[in-house]
Amino acid sequence: MSAVTLTKDATTMVGRSLRLITRDVDSMITAVVLPVMILVLFTYVFGGAMSVGTAYITYVTPGVILLCAGFGAGNTALSVEHDMSSGMVERFRSMPVAAWTVLTGHVVASLAKTLVTTAIVFGLALLMGFRPTASLLDWLAAVGVILLFVHWVTWLATLVGVLVRSPDAAGGFSFFVMFLPYVSSAFVPVETMPSWMRGFAEHQPVTPVIETVRGLLVGGTPGAPTGDALADAALAAVVWCVALSVVFATAAGLAFRVRR
Repeated sequence: MSAVTLTKDATTMVGRSLRLITRDVDSMITAVVLPVMILVLFTYVFGGAMSVGTAYITYVTPGVILLCAGFGAGNTALSVEHDMSSGMVERFRSMPVAAWTVLTGHVVASLAKTLVTTAIVFGLALLMGFRPTASLLDWLAAVGVILLFVHWVTWLATLVGVLVRSPDAAGGFSFFVMFLPYVSSAFVPVETMPSWMRGFAEHQPVTPVIETVRGLLVGGTPGAPTGDALADAALAAVVWCVALSVVFATAAGLAFRVRR
């Protein structure tokens, strides 16, 4: 196939996935309401007991944003599993369409949905007292890091959607992704964790992503990395995200070929 044909196929599949998302109102509401509830819960119920050196809304917002993004990306597993089990992929095979663009469509649509839900959570956080100190370039960099994070989580969810054989199994992945940020610096500094848990929290991929977003948005406040610490976190975040994206995208493509 020519590059023009592949581009048209990919664009068509992205449009299809976006339409499916807009029709699935329940998932959209859940993807927004759940992070909003967590933000309100942690800020107003637990926030008064948290000692992080600054207003808790300032500390926790980047973590909730990543939680929101990860949960939304994790739902891609359900969409992919539905395509695999409903016979939709077999229909595409009978058409002059590059089959791999089906997966690409789901991934790009997930990135678009994440931008919308993240903007909503940002808006609520601002109403609740979150005051970022970021410049325009810092904002763009923070959004870029969030999209990199969503990219690898979406490809992992896509791989799960290709491999599993039931909606229940695919749905379980969303809960796994939702709880991963809890064992990181999203809600409390990792220094407050037990030593056996701290090692995992410091070296899992979510922590440098959160630290990078926190440093870019509220750099200079207590608990937010700056200078060399921010640069190290940003490098680790980019390396993690790119490496995991390559691994899971490749694995999803191979699994898709085998499953077909």
